[in-house]
Amino acid sequence: MPAFEYAPAPESRDLANLKPSYRPFVDGEFVDGSGEPLKTLNPATEEVLAEVGTAAPSDVDTAVRAARRAYEKVWGRMPGAERAKYLFRIARLIQERSRELAVLETLDNGKPIKESRDSDLPTVAAHFFYHAGWADKLEYAGFGPDPKPLGVAGQIIPWNFPLMMLAWKIAPALATGNTVVLKPAETTPLTALVFAEICQQADLPPGVVNILPGAGDVGSLLVKHDGIDKIAFTGSTEVGKLIQREVAGTPKRLTLELGGKAANIVFDDAPLDQAVEGIVNGIFFNQGHVCCAGSRLLVQESIAEELLEKLRYRVSTMRLGDPLDKNTDIGAINSADQLAKIRELVESGEAEGAQRWTSSCPVPERGFFFAPTVFSGVHQSMRIAREEIFGPVLSVLTFRTPDEAVAKANNTPYGLSAGIWTEKGSRILSVANRLRAGVVWANTFNRFDPAAPFGGYQESGFGREGGRIGLEGYLDV
Repeated sequence: MPAFEYAPAPESRDLANLKPSYRPFVDGEFVDGSGEPLKTLNPATEEVLAEVGTAAPSDVDTAVRAARRAYEKVWGRMPGAERAKYLFRIARLIQERSRELAVLETLDNGKPIKESRDSDLPTVAAHFFYHAGWADKLEYAGFGPDPKPLGVAGQIIPWNFPLMMLAWKIAPALATGNTVVLKPAETTPLTALVFAEICQQADLPPGVVNILPGAGDVGSLLVKHDGIDKIAFTGSTEVGKLIQREVAGTPKRLTLELGGKAANIVFDDAPLDQAVEGIVNGIFFNQGHVCCAGSRLLVQESIAEELLEKLRYRVSTMRLGDPLDKNTDIGAINSADQLAKIRELVESGEAEGAQRWTSSCPVPERGFFFAPTVFSGVHQSMRIAREEIFGPVLSVLTFRTPDEAVAKANNTPYGLSAGIWTEKGSRILSVANRLRAGVVWANTFNRFDPAAPFGGYQESGFGREGGRIGLEGYLDV
């Protein structure tokens, strides 16, 4: 049965209100950064979107001092009910400007507009609404009668969910009375700087939120700064280890949300059509640029051929192309460097003997794109089964018994997430209890809620973000 053909349905890029240049945000004002300006690209077209001013050591020091001053004189002393008003106001402004932010996120990041519009932006607003509700209830959160904020939080976020990761970091920090110096990713700084405009619109006191664009050197300066009380980092395991070494022996608090190689386990009694949709969502959502992506599919041997046939057909119907087209399922890879990494790992999978199947969908000649790919015949020793590819590439392994499934799922240095597909509730509970993963989804995948904590084990990091438990990382308890 042929797939439907869709007429183009592009969203207008004019909605992004794109400016030719953007500047760091320090102490309530946009300032000229002393660092070397960077140019941010549209990964779908390779065109320059804007020039962005970056921070130098003096800017980092100024921002941290502004955050300290705001914490000691205003924000840390402010009653929780008053802080909540600012967070509610920010959440409403995000909703009002959600279409603008969604288009800008898609231009800067490469993800499909339907994902930034229907998933990212609602989640961003929800995190501010949720944490606003906690601001005046911290004494009832189970952390003692009078929990105190830590002070100034240094936050470093990745490029895969720029605005959503910002919300995960900033909302709980502000709700608990901390002030923030945040460094967005080098390739995706634009929505963070528009969020700074929203802070101004909300009349947030100067210095409570500071945003410093730049490369890894800016993040390193933030980690090493003596005026920082807490570091929150989301990114690669390699960088996370460097940060942990730097922070060791200091009074700084630390939470790390790092890489993953999640197992998505499908048992022989699973509803296969539903499971296929969950598998597709688990690995091809956001081009596979998801730390908790279900990049290892473990299928019970007796249904492996049937499931693979269904999966290949479903993937062949996915549309790759212009991220601003509302019909696009898979957008652009965020950067040339990331595309090169994906290609190198895919080549290693072929060289090691796995069977590659790649969708025949047309790939644009311009921009950073990679067609969705499924490897079968994968063994646990292969690089594609062990290393985080961070792209639209799925590795398929088989198992015979639940014990074998658990053993293979846990055979990884990571431990961020996992999925289970079965009709038996008892099997869900039994297997989930033995999986070393921070989040386990049952008969679904990639579902998030601000009230649910998220985080990992082993080389996927430590600490939790979201929910009541996520507040603890920003409180002196």
